[in-house]
Amino acid sequence: MQRMPLGPVMLDVAGLELTKEDKQRLLHPSVGAVILFARNYQSRKQVSALIDDIKRLRAPALLVAVDQEGGRVQRFKDEFTVLPATQHFGELWQQDKHTAPMQAFESAVTMARELIEVGVDFSFAPVFDVTSKDSEVIGDRCFHPDPNVATELLAAYIDGMHSAGMVAIAKHFPGHGGVSGDSHHCLPEDARCLDDIQQHDLTPYKALVNDIEGVMTAHVLFSSCDADIPTYSAYWLQQILRSELGFEGIIFSDDLSMQGAIDANQTEQEGQSSSIVESAQRAIYAGCDMVLVCNRPDLADELLNGLEFEPNETLSGRLARLACINTEPNASTHTGK
Repeated sequence: MQRMPLGPVMLDVAGLELTKEDKQRLLHPSVGAVILFARNYQSRKQVSALIDDIKRLRAPALLVAVDQEGGRVQRFKDEFTVLPATQHFGELWQQDKHTAPMQAFESAVTMARELIEVGVDFSFAPVFDVTSKDSEVIGDRCFHPDPNVATELLAAYIDGMHSAGMVAIAKHFPGHGGVSGDSHHCLPEDARCLDDIQQHDLTPYKALVNDIEGVMTAHVLFSSCDADIPTYSAYWLQQILRSELGFEGIIFSDDLSMQGAIDANQTEQEGQSSSIVESAQRAIYAGCDMVLVCNRPDLADELLNGLEFEPNETLSGRLARLACINTEPNASTHTGK
């Protein structure tokens, strides 16, 4: 086992077990975490062994994450509880305002406990996006289109995650619910003014900023607010998220290989995008603590070969705290506000 600080890059791995190439990438000093997908899952026993192999590579152990929201975004299914899309709790709230938060809490407990049992540190959940129009990428991932109702249900869900021993990672800051496009395939543009976003999309962040340990950025261009998408924007990450909202946790970029991030990183030459290294450096300079590159091992290698990063214990310690909560699986970390 090699001892080295955790770095600012989160990568994926090829399949059900680590390949030689996977191990070589994960031992790079710029790497700090691994995200798993459905292709990495066959059974609880298999994925537990895979995660154990990942965590035995280095000390401190690499963080391991997954998207396990429920509904259509649930990477591990067989031998796991099938979780409802979070819109279900909003629909239930319309019928019973008391039962809905309790069910959201219980679903979060189930999700977190099952992941922790196989060694996952955290799920990229919950989705803080509050829809204001039909959205093909968010849709039923939104708890409720009313930001105040969404906040109540999110608070219960976060309490459930914390009670099981898992940190909460809010996504996608400042909000992906006001656009119809999917940033996996295009660069969506949201032309609303900051005041509209503050009163709608940022409502859950204002209320729950002290209860979340991480935030993932949105690859959405808020053209009336800033020329850069939040992933590349010091305005959104430093001024709004850090200074105005007071967030002190970890900021993750969404996947930099997504088309929204690529389109937002065009050079002055028409049709030519900047390199993945430039994209990652922009995100880190803007305020991201960790950048994701998924499903493109060629880009992962390019990034690791070119990223300017000096390993340091400060970042490593901040990242490692995302896993520390798991040492006390029955302890709640809800701080209230």
